[in-house]
Amino acid sequence: MKKNMNELKEKHIYTVSELTKYIRMIVEESFPGVWVEGEISNFVHHSSGHIYFSLRDAGATLKCAFFKHANLKLKFKPADGMKVICRGSVSVYEPRGDYQLIVEDLEPKGLGALQLQFQQLKEKLEKEGLFDPKYKAPLPFLPTRIGVVTSPTGAAIQDILNIARRRFANIEIIINPVKVQGADAKDEIAAAIKQFNELKIIDVMIVGRGGGSLEDLWPFNEEVVARAIFASKIPVISAVGHEVDYTISDFVADLRAPTPSAAAELVIPRKEDLVNLISAALERLNNAIYGKLDVLKERLDNLKESYILRQPLNYVIQMQQRIDDLRKDMSVSIDHMIDMSGERFSRITSKLEALSPISILNRGYSITTKLPESVIIKEALSLKPGDCIETRLGQGKFKSRVEEIG
Repeated sequence: MKKNMNELKEKHIYTVSELTKYIRMIVEESFPGVWVEGEISNFVHHSSGHIYFSLRDAGATLKCAFFKHANLKLKFKPADGMKVICRGSVSVYEPRGDYQLIVEDLEPKGLGALQLQFQQLKEKLEKEGLFDPKYKAPLPFLPTRIGVVTSPTGAAIQDILNIARRRFANIEIIINPVKVQGADAKDEIAAAIKQFNELKIIDVMIVGRGGGSLEDLWPFNEEVVARAIFASKIPVISAVGHEVDYTISDFVADLRAPTPSAAAELVIPRKEDLVNLISAALERLNNAIYGKLDVLKERLDNLKESYILRQPLNYVIQMQQRIDDLRKDMSVSIDHMIDMSGERFSRITSKLEALSPISILNRGYSITTKLPESVIIKEALSLKPGDCIETRLGQGKFKSRVEEIG
């Protein structure tokens, strides 16, 4: 028993906090910077800006904390089920004794962060309808002023100016200079598009730059630029990079050009072609006018040779005779119609006279009515002595009073 007490005195007994802190020191010293691959689960983006999630594989789960100061430059939106690679340091959260990965960087596995961000934004804007063809505005046939949003020192603006001078020197090019790469580029591009719309001094706008890497072209994949293009009342041509490069601005714009040079060619017609078109139209117009004049001249010559112009008085006499004939025919027709109507009237009158009560009275009959009602008497029993009656004959009438009813 004494020996056991001595052994107990030699042992160091840790508190939970001491042990946890010690383990934390060991873990942090052992894993100061590691790369960990896994699938995201339990993803939470806290209102504080911190991100919390778990990394898991078939055999284990690792809790992760991605603090705000580190995730501000994240190029895509993590989500549950996404396979990622994390860079960070292993630590222990002392209040719970949980070990966790403090994430400093996060990349999607198998797909670059920028490319994933591109796809996520493209899907989002497409669902909102920003790519819908019904919102695409037509380009003006012959603009007088073209606005260009690009770098003033890049090759893109030189290509556009060269093509404008070669194709139609009368068209005015107005440059709104902006940065086309770097952190500030997206805001400058969006502001320039908005400014052109406020000034209302151009007919169409070219937004773009020359070729470069995905990172160089990235400002044209930013949401703020896409929404500025969509909100533009002025038709916008997106001309970013080379023919194989596609950006979000290409899908939102009213027209996509594979290069800035192609954009200039799409919006600036060749002056020679327009001159030739006008000349051809004038020639067709002259031919049509002279052809019409020839037809009218031929008709005039035919009229000159017609009988009516050679003997106009004879034609007037013939028309007068025709009028007399029509007047005579009309008089005969009217007389015939009057005769027919008179005969029909006489027949109807005869029938009415035959059916008239007066005709019956003329044959010796009479009509007696009771006064003062003037009701026709049909039977003697409807009267009583003293009633006053009126009798109508074929010629005249008389009144009497009833003395006796039989």
